[in-house]
Amino acid sequence: MILGAIRISAQIRVFSITVISLLLAACASTPAFDLEAVQAAEIINLRAPEGATLSSGQPTAAQLGIAARSGVRHVINLRTAGEEVAFNESEVADSLGMEYHSIPVAGGAGINADNAQALADILADLNGEPVLIHCATGNRVGGLMALSSFADGASVDSAVAEGARWGMTSERLQAIVRESLSDN
Repeated sequence: MILGAIRISAQIRVFSITVISLLLAACASTPAFDLEAVQAAEIINLRAPEGATLSSGQPTAAQLGIAARSGVRHVINLRTAGEEVAFNESEVADSLGMEYHSIPVAGGAGINADNAQALADILADLNGEPVLIHCATGNRVGGLMALSSFADGASVDSAVAEGARWGMTSERLQAIVRESLSDN
């Protein structure tokens, strides 16, 4: 009986060591998020409005590499297929181990409730994992975030301010968003 208990105790110890080793290995393979390293990459209009959820203008392939090595796990591209980029962003992101998402937002007309909801759904599915959301300049990112903020109960002025915090710097787009929200 005592030998049986010792054998079970040893098995539990081996099992516990195995589980701890696997957990440590899993944590070691995922780099910690390093905001300062991403900021040093000098991505156009980079913002860090919510922890590891970043917004920006179009990153280069090299900047995506820095973001990936800095712990960014996901990229959400709001540019349309017709917008010129010097590389295949989906392939680059995949080669860096990043998950790539695309929501084609065609200018001011693409700043709408459906696209804002699509972005919110993707972000909810990511469970706070580091993500870079971008368009060409960051304006469309901010526009969609303004709509989401308004849908969550913010006033028009607060929603536009939230959009600016996320990268909506264009006064023209701010006016379009303000008018759209005022009509609701």
